[in-house]
Amino acid sequence: MSKKIKQIAIYGKGGIGKSTTTSNISAALSKLGLKVMQFGCDPKADSTNTLRGGTYIPTVLDTLREKTQVKAEDVIFKGFNGIYCVEAGGPAPGVGCAGRGIITAVQLLKQLKVYEELDLDVIIYDVLGDVVCGGFAVPIREGIAEHVFTVSSADFMAVYAANNLFKGIKKYSNSGGALLGGLIANSINAPYAKDIVDDFVDRTQTRVVEYIPRSVTVTQAELQGKTAVEASPNSEQAKIYGKLAQKIIDTTESKVPSPLDTSELREWAAKWADHLLALETGEVRGKAAAI
Repeated sequence: MSKKIKQIAIYGKGGIGKSTTTSNISAALSKLGLKVMQFGCDPKADSTNTLRGGTYIPTVLDTLREKTQVKAEDVIFKGFNGIYCVEAGGPAPGVGCAGRGIITAVQLLKQLKVYEELDLDVIIYDVLGDVVCGGFAVPIREGIAEHVFTVSSADFMAVYAANNLFKGIKKYSNSGGALLGGLIANSINAPYAKDIVDDFVDRTQTRVVEYIPRSVTVTQAELQGKTAVEASPNSEQAKIYGKLAQKIIDTTESKVPSPLDTSELREWAAKWADHLLALETGEVRGKAAAI
């Protein structure tokens, strides 16, 4: 009987630092001695760049378009510390559904029996979270991922995307879909940013897994085409990613979140807008006092 592979999906709004976070988690897990695969599910196919010195790899969809028969070595490449890297890719520009890449790539790797033959411990799916529909919902809808995490900052559009993800998880929760492991709070430097995220997870009945500060260490590492874990293993930032990776691998129970409806989310955001104005100017206005 083959061992159970821990499969994790990490969602987040584009530009929020989702792939940066995911790659550092993969790097940290590999340093714990685990066999890790990072599965990039964004059509931009840039999820695994910092695990491979800044280089791009051929995507599953591009390879299928070019070859009649695809082998595992055509689409799976080793990166930092032996991490297996895969990029699903997307359709030709202006043609088809980007989410199809995830469906096609998962089906191909299953047909090739890749997961069993590589003796993997962990697979991390790095998924675009702006739109939780079609192929992008596959790791949730099909229960491919055991636990789902979302990366969010305190910015409203990032919170909005996280709340939409929560709606998707809740929708599929009664039909065997993946559940929420928690929220990874990224770029948390200002005290009010932590307060905003804490309030959001409290209202949606989930949890913050880890707070990740914005750091020049990450910028320096990415300019070298590396993760912070590889480029600056003794830095505070690398230690934080190490703590996050340990918490994720230790997660055994996920839950159904309680997303806010659109009007509730707007009212919540308005209260925080008034509160931040009061912090800046000393002027209490609107619903700030209710926070």
